[in-house]
Amino acid sequence: MPASISVVDLIDGYFTAYNSARLREICHLLSREVMQPGVTVGLSLSGAMTPAGFGVSVLAPLMRHGFVDWIISTGANLYHDMHYGLGLELYSSSPFLDDVKLRQEGRIRIYDIVFDYDVLLETDAFLRELLKAEPFQKRMSTAEFHYLLGKYVSEVEKQVGVKNSCLLATAYECGVPIYTSSPGDSSIGMNVAAIALEGSQLVLDPSLDVNETAAIAYAARDSGIADVEGKSAALIIGGGSPKNFLLQTQPQLHEVLGLEERGHDYFIQVTDARPDTGGLSGATPSEAVSWGKVDPDELPNTIVCYTDSTIALPIMTAYVIDQCEARPLKRLYDRREALLAKLQADYLAAKANPTHSVSSPIPVVESAARELVATYPCGTPIRNGHRK
Repeated sequence: MPASISVVDLIDGYFTAYNSARLREICHLLSREVMQPGVTVGLSLSGAMTPAGFGVSVLAPLMRHGFVDWIISTGANLYHDMHYGLGLELYSSSPFLDDVKLRQEGRIRIYDIVFDYDVLLETDAFLRELLKAEPFQKRMSTAEFHYLLGKYVSEVEKQVGVKNSCLLATAYECGVPIYTSSPGDSSIGMNVAAIALEGSQLVLDPSLDVNETAAIAYAARDSGIADVEGKSAALIIGGGSPKNFLLQTQPQLHEVLGLEERGHDYFIQVTDARPDTGGLSGATPSEAVSWGKVDPDELPNTIVCYTDSTIALPIMTAYVIDQCEARPLKRLYDRREALLAKLQADYLAAKANPTHSVSSPIPVVESAARELVATYPCGTPIRNGHRK
């Protein structure tokens, strides 16, 4: 190995086996096929990525280069991302500190990241005051909610002199819609709940999220470019609820709405979970095929790298930014209403004239007429001594 080497040469020449080879394959697939015209890239984000600064240093540049078109994130990632947008300070530290002493000193630890408790209080105070404003006093999707948050955080960044925009502010500027699969499961959701006690009319509607994300996946088939087939890519950082929310767009289209059955064309995941313990949410790409989440003809375009996301994500980003020309921004946020209208029209047409088999409703049986069946403690039915 030479004394000086680029990221591209390092990956291409020295990532030769096991998960280093999988990471090399991801970089090649991203640069040669995914980050090309006609592909709509959805990113799911879990794990504490933004407290480590990756929202500012990695994800924001990906959006500005047009390499991420829409996002599903945990609420926690978006909450901690706001610390950077508000000019608050987080510090690199050690995972081996005395947490009792930290608590006594008014400090918070996220593994090896440490910050003052006041960072939380100041972010909460900003959120509560902002969410009382008139634009937030209505029912909305989490994409609209985060777009408004990003708008105001972007203004704060300019006022306090933040040099590099955070994830939310960049998404606002680039028209990248951000959804949260569990909006109540974060400090943002906690503050939304708090102002509800004061009479706030803000309601985050998950049904809007489900339909809007399905509409984005549905529209991915039309590239808008002559002679270029539209494709959909799922770029999954970690797993959990954001991963499933990204992948479920395809079953929503064919299983529930009766529209096309195709699946995502590209499936790329970085995770340290395992499928055999139940911790690999959504499981492997091949298993996702059985759900219709992934196109079975595209299995060669599915890669899982079992490694730490904080290692893989900066390497992947450096590689594609070096190897790929920036793509025009799709600004899917600005097109949400048109995409949703198209989905609704096609769904109603398919419902009126279904082209695929429609199952018959299961008849409702009164409890007294039901057959009594013994079950295992987990509820699996037992008939004639065997599971059915």
